[in-house]
Amino acid sequence: MADETQRATVGLDTAFATIRTRFYARLLLLLAVGLVFMTLAGTQLINSFIAVLAYAVVLLLAAIIPDTGETRHEGVGAAGAVDDAFADAVRHVADALPDPCIIVDRRSVIVHMNGPAMRHFPSVVLASPIAFTMRFPALLNAIERARTDGPQKVELHQAVPTETWYKAMVAPLAAGDPVNDGVLVITLQSLTEEKRLESLRTDFVANASHELRTPLTSLVGFIDTLLGPAANDKEARERFLGIMQSQAARMAKLIEDLLSLSRIEMRQHLRPTTEVDLTILIKEVAEGLQQVARDAGAALKLDIPAAPLVVSGDRDELYEVFENLIDNAIKYGAEGGDIEITLAPTSGRQGFDAQLSVTDHGVGVAPEHVPRLTERFYRVDAESSRKKKGTGLGLAIVKHIVNRHHGLLTIRSQPGQGTRVEVLLRK
Repeated sequence: MADETQRATVGLDTAFATIRTRFYARLLLLLAVGLVFMTLAGTQLINSFIAVLAYAVVLLLAAIIPDTGETRHEGVGAAGAVDDAFADAVRHVADALPDPCIIVDRRSVIVHMNGPAMRHFPSVVLASPIAFTMRFPALLNAIERARTDGPQKVELHQAVPTETWYKAMVAPLAAGDPVNDGVLVITLQSLTEEKRLESLRTDFVANASHELRTPLTSLVGFIDTLLGPAANDKEARERFLGIMQSQAARMAKLIEDLLSLSRIEMRQHLRPTTEVDLTILIKEVAEGLQQVARDAGAALKLDIPAAPLVVSGDRDELYEVFENLIDNAIKYGAEGGDIEITLAPTSGRQGFDAQLSVTDHGVGVAPEHVPRLTERFYRVDAESSRKKKGTGLGLAIVKHIVNRHHGLLTIRSQPGQGTRVEVLLRK
């Protein structure tokens, strides 16, 4: 009851304040009207009672009826409130989008950017013309065309600081709306990963074709020679057959690596859960490659714990990882002497439980090549790699297997100081 009384009192106070304001706003007019009525009553042109009654009616109308300016002001306020609510709704929608979104006004000044837009384009300045900070001629042309021709779609390419691609959609916010006419919404979808994968696929096909073409051409040439001029030359036939056997083995190894890489990629998202004892596995791999190392003039030195060191993994895939790493060390680092293989529980590497390192003391690799060693078919010295029967896929396979096991692969190398490859795995 007290609350209702208080609300009623507040309502009366507001009403009296409004009446007072209207009286003060029309004070001069009311005084002028009152003077007219007094003059008319004094000259007895109208009855005094009628003059007082008429003046009272004028006062009442002045208190009740708002003037046109006041009505117009209230209308503009209501419209402004609607516009503000609409603008807020648009900003909230833009902020909810996962892709970059930029809103520009009719002068192409940026009035809003969502979070992804700020992260993708940190140099873009809010409240500045978009042409000042986004130097994409195709985008600026699309903005101009969108004002007259409707929605536009363009592809944007940025080379620096890193190469990126975007698909931009430019559309009017509210075509035909006099308040928001000319306001444009720009949404950008990143195509960088898609373009990168497309480039990788293209390079992969080109490289695989090149790698297979060389031994195939060699085989066809030797076969033609054996069927023709060397048909009855026993010495040439034996020499050519040996070369053909080597080329066929190279092709078989390349195809085997390609199939292995394909199988790993198909299961890349599935982490293996089988328990594998790395101590036993490393011993098996080392025993299988001891003779290869001796033939190359090197020795494998193992430093592994006596107790089991168990991680979660696929045994065959981890065998392939260690075999590739040790085989690479023999091929490219045997001239440096011993190859050191160390296995130990991790210390100070949070989230990992086992650490394997393979270190050779060979010629090493220049720092600019190290980040690319795990790329498919990448070779520091292509001719030397082919002579050593390398396919250029070994470290790419290692990287994909380690990634599938949620592990970590690092490579450190310096010219003349050898190479150290480290693999971290977890239970």
